[in-house]
Amino acid sequence: MDKRKTKVVTNDLKGLKLLAEWLGKQGVALTEVHGVLEATGVYHEQAALWLVDAGVTVSVANPAQAKDFARGLAVRTKTDGVDSVVLARYGALVKPQPWQASPLEVRELNRQEKATVSGVPDLVQQSLDTHLAVLKQEIARLQTAIDDHIDHHPSLKADREYLLTIPAVGEKTANRMLAVLPSRTFRTAEQVAAFLGLVPVEHQSGSSVQKRPHLSKNGDARTRAVLHMAAVVATSYNPDIKALYDCLCARGKTKMVALGAAMRKLVHLCFGVLKHQQVYRQNVAVLA
Repeated sequence: MDKRKTKVVTNDLKGLKLLAEWLGKQGVALTEVHGVLEATGVYHEQAALWLVDAGVTVSVANPAQAKDFARGLAVRTKTDGVDSVVLARYGALVKPQPWQASPLEVRELNRQEKATVSGVPDLVQQSLDTHLAVLKQEIARLQTAIDDHIDHHPSLKADREYLLTIPAVGEKTANRMLAVLPSRTFRTAEQVAAFLGLVPVEHQSGSSVQKRPHLSKNGDARTRAVLHMAAVVATSYNPDIKALYDCLCARGKTKMVALGAAMRKLVHLCFGVLKHQQVYRQNVAVLA
């Protein structure tokens, strides 16, 4: 019989401490726990960091993978209680790799990037025009803080310089990739592309149902938006990406499919210059 105990706590430091105390009362040491969290924007990060520091082995599941796993269990109900059971079974059966916290300087960069995107803080609400003006000033201030933060960390500064040698990669794209690439242990560029939702998904059933491939779009939409604009520029100014884009279009692929491939190629180039710690070098090679 499926036996389990549950405990509901708030997603803050007080709730996490209560969770640790509750586990202790169950006779469970934190070092024996494998916690599985679902990636939920900024909301899982504090819990993941606190649990890791407390000795818990933590895994962060991609929401799309967790959803597919639930479907495999024939689970259609969507509640916090059901989700927790699904994640527990996911951890027990799949045994996902442990999550590793990013270096402190990368975490700080992520926080500043998120603050920039969300337009924090909202200081003035007297009128829409005044509100927008304040937000624009705050975004400019936070962007300056991001640049200053990178400049004060030699490793981040050096990595940004490598990224900026790639034609079509500007400061905004470089900053986004700096916030993404060191945040997890990516062993291959393909893993990065999958994490960002840039891998093509096919839908085929027999000989009668065959839809056009589309991007999975499982990852961060903000990063994809930045890469999309950079890829558009790259199809004209980056020799490697231009060659790939032109070849795919010549073979009859739609412009959206070719652009998706250009976005993946751009991720590969970013991953490559950081992995090998060298500037971009043109290497025109079109791979099917």
